[in-house]
Amino acid sequence: MAETSLVAEVRHERGSRASRRLLASGRIPGVLYGHGESPVALSVGGRALRAALSTEAGVNALLDLSIGGEEHLAIVREIQRHPVRQTISHVDFQAVNRDEVVSVEVAVTLVGEARAVSRAGGTVEHLLAAAQVRARPADIPAALEVDVSELEVGDSVLLGQLALPAGVSLDADPGTIVVIAHPPRIQAAEAEGAAEGAAAEGGEES
Repeated sequence: MAETSLVAEVRHERGSRASRRLLASGRIPGVLYGHGESPVALSVGGRALRAALSTEAGVNALLDLSIGGEEHLAIVREIQRHPVRQTISHVDFQAVNRDEVVSVEVAVTLVGEARAVSRAGGTVEHLLAAAQVRARPADIPAALEVDVSELEVGDSVLLGQLALPAGVSLDADPGTIVVIAHPPRIQAAEAEGAAEGAAAEGGEES
């Protein structure tokens, strides 16, 4: 993963009023922490931050963060957004080493077309939008892809069944269901009705 340069400035004023002034000027307040060092309050340009996080790597971009002439390799650990406008209101950066294994959340995306499911009138439900993985910063994938082209009605795909890129391991329950192919609604309703009927008959016999 290529590194993206981002210039930050040390932030001397703290508090919500100072943060509002920064946001009004187009800058995003934030903090850099990690490796046992004291957290550094900083700010970055809003447009520059959005550009840095708009690469293929998304929010897991590996950043070459420049603060007062000092370079820090970092990743974004947390983004806070305005509850209504959804604009970024604060960002936490974590300092990392190139050989350090970190735990991050990456998107889980579906690729391909489940034609057998569609022909049968079923539906594909995407249950897991993101998963926690462990990797060195340069090995963090943009997303984990799930190929659904071979799915049949009734099939499901577990997190542990995904093909992971080299250098990447799961940091989540491998038994988590990622995607499931449901039968047609009418068929499912009939099966449910039959099961309820059988249960009722069993109750009467007893």
